[in-house]
Amino acid sequence: MHFARTSTHTVWDRTLPPLAELAPGQEAVVDTAEASGGQLDAGSGAQDLTALDFSQLNPVTGPFSIASARPGDAVVVDILEMSVGSWGWTACIPGFGLLADDFTAPHLRISKIGDRSAELLPGLEIPLAPMLGTIGVAPPEPGPHGMIPPRRWGGNMDIRHIGPGARLVLPVGVDGALLSLGDAHGAMGDGEVAGTGIETDATVRIRVDLLRDAAPPTPFVETDARTHRTGRALATTGIGPDLMQASRDAVRALVDQIVARSGLAPEDAYLLASVTADLKISEIVDAPNWVVTAHLPLALLD
Repeated sequence: MHFARTSTHTVWDRTLPPLAELAPGQEAVVDTAEASGGQLDAGSGAQDLTALDFSQLNPVTGPFSIASARPGDAVVVDILEMSVGSWGWTACIPGFGLLADDFTAPHLRISKIGDRSAELLPGLEIPLAPMLGTIGVAPPEPGPHGMIPPRRWGGNMDIRHIGPGARLVLPVGVDGALLSLGDAHGAMGDGEVAGTGIETDATVRIRVDLLRDAAPPTPFVETDARTHRTGRALATTGIGPDLMQASRDAVRALVDQIVARSGLAPEDAYLLASVTADLKISEIVDAPNWVVTAHLPLALLD
């Protein structure tokens, strides 16, 4: 079964009619739309960001009813294969992102996507690491519910590990589960610090299954070796009693290091951090201060 990216929705709602019913063990090929929902294209400029309608962001394809699924069950989604489009976008959107107070002007980069990498800036190739930013099931509470905030039922979780080789387990909140997916990225760092990865369309082959009476309290992911970055990295730190402030400090320090080492403009350094740097809680036991680190592959600065 193959489902087109034109069959999308932009809210979570338990009353949405399903596109189709999938049986446990069944595979499906799902086309997904890029995160602007057609508001941006390969020829867009920074000025187009100021007109974005946030209610139309992160369209997802679906929903799909899972046969015999009922509240209290768990839906298992295996991401078997994933291919992304020929272009993608990454942006500083005014008022959005971890450092929104630092980067207040709209800034947009269009990436040309090849077989193995995406050219974020002229001569700067980002290794492809396709993943789904948004995947979830319908909440049991009456809707509609906005697409941007994640919930217990999944949604816009932006976990970079949800890509080829991953298994996602979601709690079921309504009969049929009503699974939907979208918001693909060609690459994204943990934290998606600027608020965007390399946003693109995709074709995803999934397999669904059902575990009776096994709903987890929150979603969990199992990954394989393809989903982890390894090797040389630069890690900057944020240290203090507030994790949000420590996160901002770590990313600011990373932006400063990228600018100093590469000569990139701060805005482009911020976007580079958003698509390739991993934000991590490195220490959370030594009260009163915690440590957040931002890790960037050093190969990008060589």
